[in-house]
Amino acid sequence: MRFFAEHPGLAIGLIAGAAAAVIAIVVSGYVKAPPDKAYIISGIKRSPKILIGRAGIKLPFFERKDTLVLKQISIDIKTNGYVPTLDFIGVDIDAVAKVRLKTDPDGIKIAMKNFLNMSEDSIAAALTDSLQGNMREIIGTVRLKELNTDRKKFGDEVQEKAQTDMNALGVEIISCNIQKIEDEKGLIVALGQDNMSQIQKDASIAKAQAERDVAIAEAEAKRMANEAEVAAQTEIASRRNELRIREAELKRASDVKQAEADAAYQIQQQEQRRTIEVATANANIARQEREIELKRKDVEVTEQTLEAEIKKKAEADRFARQQKAEAELFERQRKAEAEKFEREKAAEARRVQAEADLFAKMQEAEGIRAVGEAEAKAIEARGLAEAEALEKKAEAMKKYGQAAMMEMIVKALPDMAASIAKPLESIDRVTIIDGGSGASGVDTMGGYVPSVLARTIETMKEVTGLDLVDIMKAGTYDAKVTRNFTVQGDPKGALDTVLETE
Repeated sequence: MRFFAEHPGLAIGLIAGAAAAVIAIVVSGYVKAPPDKAYIISGIKRSPKILIGRAGIKLPFFERKDTLVLKQISIDIKTNGYVPTLDFIGVDIDAVAKVRLKTDPDGIKIAMKNFLNMSEDSIAAALTDSLQGNMREIIGTVRLKELNTDRKKFGDEVQEKAQTDMNALGVEIISCNIQKIEDEKGLIVALGQDNMSQIQKDASIAKAQAERDVAIAEAEAKRMANEAEVAAQTEIASRRNELRIREAELKRASDVKQAEADAAYQIQQQEQRRTIEVATANANIARQEREIELKRKDVEVTEQTLEAEIKKKAEADRFARQQKAEAELFERQRKAEAEKFEREKAAEARRVQAEADLFAKMQEAEGIRAVGEAEAKAIEARGLAEAEALEKKAEAMKKYGQAAMMEMIVKALPDMAASIAKPLESIDRVTIIDGGSGASGVDTMGGYVPSVLARTIETMKEVTGLDLVDIMKAGTYDAKVTRNFTVQGDPKGALDTVLETE
């Protein structure tokens, strides 16, 4: 996250690349199924995804798309020969069935197993044999006359019979229509001729009855027409007489109204002239008053204009001064905030640098202390090894006595101290940090060599039985004067000879 925060351009580029990749996958895998087809998307999920009249996404390389035809398919059903009916008359039937694949959840799963990626012709060819077999079975259960007189019933029976087999294939039969029926002996034509004679007889009787009914109806119609015409002429004459009387009444009323209108018109003309004269006088007075009012308004407008210009100028000057003052104040605040931010960043940088220096010094001191302890342990181990060697050497040199052994050890002390101090020569710089134990770092560093040497002498004392501290005290003035000094580990007084000789 910190890396992306420091490189926002890279983060934006990665996001844009990922978005472009997702868009490319979506675009390349976008599929849209038409209403008459089903797209089957399979490959990842256990159950395939079915698209009918809608869109979906197919993941490239991971999923595949298959097609299932859902449109209506016409199938010609023919007996291809004469099939005997219930009354043993051979017939040849030509029918057409309309089918389509089921789209319900269970039906479409069955259809996918049988017709996936098949064309319309392939589906029709696969279903033709089954439909023809069902039609042949139904022909043997009906008579020839029933077959001709009720073709719809025969088609429905074929559809019902075949639908049972089609359910197992995921197919739905929409309709089954009989197009043509032919019999082997021409009995259908004979039945037609018999029916035709009966129909012609019925037609002749019906025609005679119809002609008689027409003649009766025509006579009755003429009588009713004459009666209607007389009644109509009578009604027309009566209406014309009423019309003339009404026209006379309307003319008389019209003349009265015209005379009243003429008199009223003259009176109205006089009233209008008087009204016009009064209105003209009032208009002249109003015009003069209006002119006076307009002049007064002009004076008021001029005064208001002058007042508005002076006030607007004063407000503009005040607004300009206010904006300038606010701008100067904002500039001073911005500079103060910038200086404060710089001081805070500088202080933060100094604090971080101080912490880094302190941590580096602590790490350096810890490293020096670890090196010193490791070297001290190595020297201690080497001293123990040398002490063991000296012990063995002392066993081998028993004939020289303990005095000789002590002399050899005393002569080796300078070399031992030099070896203990040797590692300190490789130290270039020492940083001393108070460990909080009460002793200063200088004391600890300075006491390193004496401390290791003392432990070496103590080890030698345990191995050989000779105490070098007592031997050194034996050389003092007090020991020489009193001659009463016993060295531990020298019960025979072998060292007295050495000291007296010195």
